[in-house]
Amino acid sequence: MSHHAAPDLTSSTSVDDLLDLGSLLTDDERAWQAKARAFAQDRIVPTIEADFEDKHFRSEFIPELGAAGFLGMHLSCYGTAGAGAVSYGLACLELEAADSGWRTFVSVQGSLAMSAIAKFGSEEQKSEWLPRMASGEVVGCFALTEPDGGSDPASMGTRAVRDGDDWVITGAKRWIGLASIAGIAIVWAQTEDGVRGFIVPTDSAGFSATPIDGKLAMRASIQCDIVFDGVRVPESLRLPDAIGLRGPFSCLNEARYGIIWGVMGAARSCLEAAVERSSSRQVFGGPIGRFQLTQAKLADMFLEYEKGVLLALHTGRRKEAGTLTPEQISVGKLNNVREAIAIAGLARSILGGDGVTDAFPVMRHMANLEAVRTYEGTDEIHALVVGRALTGVQAFR
Repeated sequence: MSHHAAPDLTSSTSVDDLLDLGSLLTDDERAWQAKARAFAQDRIVPTIEADFEDKHFRSEFIPELGAAGFLGMHLSCYGTAGAGAVSYGLACLELEAADSGWRTFVSVQGSLAMSAIAKFGSEEQKSEWLPRMASGEVVGCFALTEPDGGSDPASMGTRAVRDGDDWVITGAKRWIGLASIAGIAIVWAQTEDGVRGFIVPTDSAGFSATPIDGKLAMRASIQCDIVFDGVRVPESLRLPDAIGLRGPFSCLNEARYGIIWGVMGAARSCLEAAVERSSSRQVFGGPIGRFQLTQAKLADMFLEYEKGVLLALHTGRRKEAGTLTPEQISVGKLNNVREAIAIAGLARSILGGDGVTDAFPVMRHMANLEAVRTYEGTDEIHALVVGRALTGVQAFR
């Protein structure tokens, strides 16, 4: 075996065999996981290191993801797959094992943009947009975060003012995934009646989206600055049932749920690379895996990976039962991102100097995970959500 052989994601791995996670899944869940793993291995992995280096997003994958049923797969209407929460989580895990950018795409399209329309849109809006988004014909973005900070959306500066049968939107958003390739943007703006949501076609006059350059993470995906310069939107494109911040927050919780699973895919990829390298790298006359310190690192990495997947599975079962709370989502997001980053760091140490090169996926995953750590709620915000749940005291202000 080559020292730099990529782990074979199409077969069951020893990491997952050790505690037999598959025995906790249904046949349908295993089938979705296998389909996502095959797509990630066959389509994403062969070019992802070059795409990361070249800052290239392969938009040709979008209709393929749609045809496979991954876009909005957890929804059950208007051309979506109607998969369970655990199946969706497993798909997120397998896509992020290839690269966080592709789990992010599925998350922005399905958990954010499509969920907003499915939860808060009119029948006309749902029937017009959801089938086209499920197929990948139309890409959606979710415009909530603003340049002055994402953790306090209640203070957003983007405004929508009623003008006859239209709304006029003025303001700016930042770090908006997919905005420069999207056909529609789900835009959240302050009105005289509080925060409201709008479906804004991106070819509207006054709408401009500029990809953010200089990123050292998420380089194979797109995040943008958006400017709204008096963008005129008809009342028919306002999401009628989105009232206040409950609207965007419920969508964010859908996306955070996917992250709980997804980052464990990045962690598994790093763990597999470390396990393989501990056998193939020879020092002091034998493989480094025979040293106690190396085995201790591998054991620590495996324990946190396994606990993270079990936590994801628990949140998934609660989501399917309709009992998952925002606080539980914060526990999962905070723990799993933090532990995935720690696993990537230990994997890098086992790989030695070669671990900082693109011969292995570890540094790419580590950089991506730092971005995931910040978006959909920072560590600090999720820690305060958990602290509030434990103490009953709000510490945000």
